[in-house]
Amino acid sequence: MNRLFLGLIVTFIFAGCNIQAQKVSVAAASDLKFALDSIISVYQKQHPIEEIQVTYGSSGKFFEQIQYDAPFDIYFSADVNYPKKLKEQGLTISEVKTYGIGSIVIWSKKIDPNKEKMNCLLDSKLNKIAIANPEHAPYGEKAKESMLHYKIYDKVKSKLVYGENISQTAQFVQLGAADIGIVALSLALSPTMKKAGGKYYVIPQKSHKPLEQGYVILKHAKNNQNALKFYDFIATPEAIAILTHFGFTQKTTTI
Repeated sequence: MNRLFLGLIVTFIFAGCNIQAQKVSVAAASDLKFALDSIISVYQKQHPIEEIQVTYGSSGKFFEQIQYDAPFDIYFSADVNYPKKLKEQGLTISEVKTYGIGSIVIWSKKIDPNKEKMNCLLDSKLNKIAIANPEHAPYGEKAKESMLHYKIYDKVKSKLVYGENISQTAQFVQLGAADIGIVALSLALSPTMKKAGGKYYVIPQKSHKPLEQGYVILKHAKNNQNALKFYDFIATPEAIAILTHFGFTQKTTTI
């Protein structure tokens, strides 16, 4: 009897350890790089045994990969419509939540965009203008919408160079591969971009559709309790404060 009881205790302990050791695999829009890394740092101080592994990239490309059963537990998208569509397809196990509204900015080390605002893109000294690929990157789509709104897209489209995602686009202008670019405010506020010494102008949100961003737990995480814990943590005041610090306007909703 004692051996049986001891065996049950050992089994229970090891089962508990396995739950604690479950890794959470996250696919996240690259505009979240600095904000989400900061959130994870705070989260892991409270849950030091848990591992959160993040892959950053294009929201649209992640959407396609998840449809083909990519092994992610949580998906953070710069366009809330992508996780909504995954939910409609039965590929999620949670509600879709909004974690904030993103903003786009014109960023450059070569000129001060605040002087001419959107018209600064017409400066003859500029040879290359970087934006994210509008075919699959929400920030690129909004950049194009804004240029169309201000009737300058046709005048500058021959100068456009495209990043695979908004993080690569920011690198283009930060490293000088492009003279100017339209990037995420969350990246413009990052230590890396601040250190680069450029200036930025926030593009009015009236010029494009809202960059409402959302996250959801995917079917791959159906037995992963740590994924649920991290998903819940994103809605806490601590996480929201970090998102706000990096320029995400709060409009927390559940879909």
